[in-house]
Amino acid sequence: MNSWNEFIKQESQKEYFIKLMEFVDKEYINTAIYPPKEQIFNAFTFCPLDKVKVVILGQDPYHGFGQAHGLSFSVNKGVTIPPSLRNIYKELQTDVFFNIPNHGNLTEWAQQGVLLLNDVLTVKESKPGSHQKIGWEQFTEQIILHLSEQKEDIVFMLWGNYAQKKGKKINVNKHLVLTSGHPSPMSANQGKWFNNKHFSQANTFLTNKGKQPINWQLST
Repeated sequence: MNSWNEFIKQESQKEYFIKLMEFVDKEYINTAIYPPKEQIFNAFTFCPLDKVKVVILGQDPYHGFGQAHGLSFSVNKGVTIPPSLRNIYKELQTDVFFNIPNHGNLTEWAQQGVLLLNDVLTVKESKPGSHQKIGWEQFTEQIILHLSEQKEDIVFMLWGNYAQKKGKKINVNKHLVLTSGHPSPMSANQGKWFNNKHFSQANTFLTNKGKQPINWQLST
């Protein structure tokens, strides 16, 4: 897992993580779990620790067949673009002149240094939130703390109350923390999401810190 290797090796030796993996392994044997087992840690595979520039925090994976592939808000090509991601695209369109693609695969962002991190990394089919409170939250809490303490000048995008609560311990003196409502239709239609300009703000910040900005445009 590239430069995440040492961090994940340390966590994997802790009692909570051992119990978590035992539980998850049994779940994959007994029922339909998403994403596919080999894709659970895709966020780290595609976005090495030493390349992280932006963190977009989600809640848990999509729970429909063929959707989740280990990146928050992202779905496999050929899958209908979910409502929250459609609203993300609309905000990008007005913020950075984004051309909306015909798919919802965000791997290209991850490869540029956007850590698309869900708080919980697995879910039962058709049962959102079903793998909450089994240990994933502790794991992702450690990831966020590690990034906050060991890195500098990362942009954290925290959308909605859940993500904002998760990010309370981020050091705002070292990093840019952007908050807004969630892009889900309920929140977005109440005026809490659109026009937050997080994507242009992130790139301005990265540029000012001497870093390469993110090309948010996705290929078709």
